[in-house]
Amino acid sequence: MMWRFLPLLSLALVLAACAGRQDTPAEPGDGPSDRELSAADVVDAEPRPEPLARYGNHSPYEVFGKKYRVMASARGYRERGIASWYGSKFHGRRTSSGEPYDMHLATAAHKTLPLPTYAEVTNLDNGRKVIVKINDRGPFKDDRIIDMSYGAALRLDMVATGTARVEVRAIDTGPIPDAPVRLASAGEVGTWLQAGAYSRRDGARNLERQLERAGLGPVTIEQGDGLYRVRMGPYASPTEAQRVIERTVELGFDRPHTIKR
Repeated sequence: MMWRFLPLLSLALVLAACAGRQDTPAEPGDGPSDRELSAADVVDAEPRPEPLARYGNHSPYEVFGKKYRVMASARGYRERGIASWYGSKFHGRRTSSGEPYDMHLATAAHKTLPLPTYAEVTNLDNGRKVIVKINDRGPFKDDRIIDMSYGAALRLDMVATGTARVEVRAIDTGPIPDAPVRLASAGEVGTWLQAGAYSRRDGARNLERQLERAGLGPVTIEQGDGLYRVRMGPYASPTEAQRVIERTVELGFDRPHTIKR
C-alpha cells in the first residue's frame, strides 16, 4: 500500500493515499514495467545501518478502521504468509518513508516493520530469494504480509501469479547510527514526554540526572498538584519523540509517554 510523501499531515490525507493500492497487482492501471527487465537485472538491496526514516514510523496509525503499531525493532522478526507486488502505477511516487518508489529496485512495503528495514524474502514454492529494503507501508489486506516491488517480484518469479507464499526474515544491520534529535524551535508547541512523577523532589532529581547522563536530555522537572514530574523535550515532531521513547526503553528506563501542554 503506497503512502504519499506527507510530513504527518491529517489522517484523512493519509487514508486517501493508502486507499489506492489494496488489491495489487490486479488493480486497474497497475502492472509490470514497460522496459525490458529480467530477474538477473535486479540486484539485492545492500543491508547497512540506517537511522529511522523521518516519515512512515508514526505509531499507532489507522487505515480503513484498523490500527497498526510500528515495531520498536525488527530484530528477530521472521514471518510466513502471502506476498503480493505493485508496479507501474506507483513508479516515481513517494513511499511512506519519503523515498521515491522505483519499481525496478529490490524494495518492499510492510505494515509494521520500522522504516527502513532490510529483509530476506524467500518464495516457499520455488526457493528463490531476494534481499529487499522495506521503505513503504502496506499491503492493507488481512491475508498479505508484504508487498514486493516489481523488481523484487521478478526475482521471486511471482509476477505472473500475482501472489506467492513467502518467508520474510529481517536482517540485523547492527547499531543504528545516532542522528541528532530535532527539538522544537522557539515558538513551536512541540511534543513533550513524561518519564516519571514523584511525590518527593529527590526522586525526580535522581531520574533527571540518570536521563541526562544517558544522553536523553533536555530534561526538566515541573511541580504541580503535589507531584514532581520529570519531562523531556519539547521535540520537533511525534516522530522525533518516538525515537526518544525507543532509545529510553533500550537503555532500560521505563517507557515515557507523550503529554499535552
